[in-house]
Formats: sequence, structure tokens, C-alpha cells
Amino acid sequence: MSVQEKEIIEKFYECFYTDPDVIKQYLHPDAELTWNSSTGLRLMDFDDISALASEMSDSYDSLRMEVKDILKEENQVVINFTYHVNTIENPDEEIPMAHFMAIWKIKDNKLYKGHQFSQLAD
Repeated sequence: MSVQEKEIIEKFYECFYTDPDVIKQYLHPDAELTWNSSTGLRLMDFDDISALASEMSDSYDSLRMEVKDILKEENQVVINFTYHVNTIENPDEEIPMAHFMAIWKIKDNKLYKGHQFSQLAD
């Protein structure tokens, strides 16, 4: 199992909201993400994902990722994790935000085509 490909997906989700350069480092310029969330279906490209990262950076004081599993087979990587956040309004209390499962194809050592599923945390 390739540690590098597992690290790509983990570092992307771990750091992308705090550092815009992480988007360029781990996300392919032609990236596409199909995201099934509790609010509905979103089809996103590189620019949409970059905008989301910027929005999250403005919305949360801090974010911690709790990884449950990372699996790799051929050119696909799967990650299952939960985001825990501290809001700007209440920076002293960490709360679980949402649970995620994402499947990405890797191209040129970057995340290329993804399917992501999320559900608000209890």
C-alpha cells in the first residue's frame, strides 16, 4: 500500500482549510468532486473546492480531523473521518461537525476525481 497516496488524501483534508497552497499541492487542476451531503448534491471543480476551503477558514477558529480509516487500491484512495471544530463565536468548545467518507482517484500524484459523502455529526 502506497504511503504517499494515503498521505495525499489525509494531508488534503487535514490542512486545506488553513492553507490555500495545500489546494495546489494535493488537488489536480482538473479535479472534480461529487459531494452528497445532508443538504443535497454538489458538483464541484477546483475553483469551487478552493472557495469552500476559504469559506471554512473564515468560519472556524480551529478544525481537527479524526481519521477512522484510509484505504488504497490501485489508483483510488478512500478516507473515513470526522471533523471537530471550534467556532469563532465559541473557541473554547470543540464540537463534532460532520462525518465524511471520500473516494478519490489519483492522477499525477494529486486528487483527481472524487465522490464524497457527509452527514452532520450527532
